[in-house]
Amino acid sequence: MKKECEDHFDVVRNPREALAYLLSQWPEGKGASHADARRACLGALAGTNTNAEARAAFEFAAREAGILRQI
Repeated sequence: MKKECEDHFDVVRNPREALAYLLSQWPEGKGASHADARRACLGALAGTNTNAEARAAFEFAAREAGILRQI
């Protein structure tokens, strides 16, 4: 995840970390994909979604927000 400083990235490793990022560090302008990612991560933590579903929703929202950087 790209942050204000161009050379600093946050690593998100699981649905719990993704949810924390969505709730506390997400940039302004949260849209429908942000809400979908939150629900998917909560579902993964509750066992109603898979981790892969949560990851896909989080990555889609991050890509849409312009903050996804993959290594």
